[in-house]
Amino acid sequence: MPTRQFRPVTPGTRFRSVPDFRDITRSEPEKSLTEPLGKSGGRDNHGHISMRRRGGGHKRQYRIIDFKRNKFGVVATVLEIEYDPNRSSRIALVQYPDGEKRYILQPRGLKVGDSVMSGPGTDIRTGNAIPLGEIPLGTDVHNVEHKVGKGGQLCRSAGMSAQVVAKEGEYVTLRMPSTEMRLIHAKCLATIGVVGNEEHELVSWGKAGKARWKGRRPRVRGEVMNPVDHPHGGRTRGGRNVVSPWGKKEGVKTRNKKKSSQRLIVRGRKRGKATQS
Repeated sequence: MPTRQFRPVTPGTRFRSVPDFRDITRSEPEKSLTEPLGKSGGRDNHGHISMRRRGGGHKRQYRIIDFKRNKFGVVATVLEIEYDPNRSSRIALVQYPDGEKRYILQPRGLKVGDSVMSGPGTDIRTGNAIPLGEIPLGTDVHNVEHKVGKGGQLCRSAGMSAQVVAKEGEYVTLRMPSTEMRLIHAKCLATIGVVGNEEHELVSWGKAGKARWKGRRPRVRGEVMNPVDHPHGGRTRGGRNVVSPWGKKEGVKTRNKKKSSQRLIVRGRKRGKATQS
């Protein structure tokens, strides 16, 4: 799906681009599959700011996505391809023979009228959800479960996929988009294919106002604050490491090496230019 450019009639449109939405077949969501989506303004349950630079933004409704794909052995037909303001990928509205409708993530190439199915013994076809142990080596998958039956948690954003590279015992080795090699249980479900809307990363917001529509408030550098407000304030950093307003070093690894799931990481992700390959 290509992006659409604007004529530079204003400074805001000079560098702005938007998706052309050519693949969208319906403008309004399925009412039975939506929920109200409140806003926190970055505040926690005490009213304190726990996430800076959050607030405002366009009103949205949450689309209930079927990440579990737990209706096994039943063929569903794709009715519509829709835009979802809560995620970078498109979503597909599917209907089962009993009349039930669900939203799923739209893989690349899935169109209106196609059929999808989930469960053991399902064909290796785009949009089908299958246990990892039954998927051939070299296959691209998305919406991968981290725990059996919990629902897909990995590779859900636009253009993302993991590759099945090895099988050994109860575990399957996946190459993640970050180049990390990770073991996932063979009974975990994964959906065949790559998440659609790959051109999402090519979209340029073009102006500060677009960030406000998304609910992102301005970011002020610590160096231009006063010393009372930030460790870098007063323009006197003097070669000090970059730190947060509370003095915590930025850019350091924070993963707990004693975490139980650490043993499931076969190889850590490559860093720097190697990640781009």
